[in-house]
Amino acid sequence: MRRRDNRGSATPPRYERALGTLMSEKAAEPRLNLSKATVLLLQNNQAELDILGQVFIGFGVKAIRKCLNIDQAEQALLSGAMYDLIVVDCDMPGQAGFDFVVHLRRMEQNHNRLASILLVSGHTVPSAIQRARDCGANFVVAKPITPKVMFDRVMWLAREERHFVITDSYAGPDRRHKALGPPAGVHERRQDNVLSSDTVITERAAS
Repeated sequence: MRRRDNRGSATPPRYERALGTLMSEKAAEPRLNLSKATVLLLQNNQAELDILGQVFIGFGVKAIRKCLNIDQAEQALLSGAMYDLIVVDCDMPGQAGFDFVVHLRRMEQNHNRLASILLVSGHTVPSAIQRARDCGANFVVAKPITPKVMFDRVMWLAREERHFVITDSYAGPDRRHKALGPPAGVHERRQDNVLSSDTVITERAAS
């Protein structure tokens, strides 16, 4: 079924698919098949960028675009490539990471505006959490990142479904989001559950 945004227009199929098609339908337990996923990584530090890249290689991801600054990331978005997941560093100078997400969500002619966006941050103070929620990201994960935590959060993203909302002041997944907890078997870190302060129940993928 096609989803609708709050302006009444049908949400494009790209957002419906997000990471959902990477879920294995044959497995007895839900698991991710990331071998066909395309991932864009934007990190402010070469060491962290390399580590995060190795984490996703370990998940079986073969197509990874690594960017050290906003200009490189914007070039990647305009290259014609379509990304299933975009991971952005919140700790870039001048809140550039947040601004990048806002800009991406407003790129009406670019299919990547509908990709799942995961923010990683070393700061989970309320102001940073609010900024992350309002910029249009799907989820935030607190540093330090471990492979298990990152995999669990990508799994969470793959099983979550929300409307894509477009208003004059916001574009992104519906922020009216009630925390329903992680998927079965996924441990929740309290500091990671930072985008779940709204009031409407998140729509889950149909089983």
